[in-house]
Amino acid sequence: MLIGLTGTNSSGKSEAANYLREKGFLYFSLSDIVRREVQNMGMPLTRENMIEVGRSLRLRHGPGYLAEQISRELKEPSVVDSIRCPEEVEVLRKKTGFILIGIDAPIELRFRRSRERGRLGDGETLGEFRRLEQEENTEKGQQLQKTLRMSDIIIINDKSIDHLHRQIDLILRHGESFVVKR
Repeated sequence: MLIGLTGTNSSGKSEAANYLREKGFLYFSLSDIVRREVQNMGMPLTRENMIEVGRSLRLRHGPGYLAEQISRELKEPSVVDSIRCPEEVEVLRKKTGFILIGIDAPIELRFRRSRERGRLGDGETLGEFRRLEQEENTEKGQQLQKTLRMSDIIIINDKSIDHLHRQIDLILRHGESFVVKR
């Protein structure tokens, strides 16, 4: 099984990825490619730099570039994190057994989680968090909302971590039977 993860900021994608790793899945992140590029350019690893370099890579090499790079390394079972644009989904859908899981939660809860993790650039207020997220969801940006709508399964992660894990276990048990054939 190949699982892709997409979703809104601070919705629980990393927690889902870590849980799948515990279950024996190999872990890949499209952000790792961007992170390496930012470091190679000698830039600080800020949210703004990651977004800008990611945009630059997609403009230079095509919108599915990050997924194409990861796609070469995938073998089952694997989880691919940080899927942020529709073309990345299209590349990964070519792989047999690929399921895209979207993870979302109410914005107030996601803002609280972002404050708890303390990552720079997430926004100091709920209004700033909302504004930054809206800026990322443009045709020139990452298109998280459009990508989320392409999900085969969406988990609303507004309960406990154990509840999130149980939702993932259900998906692992039933796999593609959850997925509506396209």
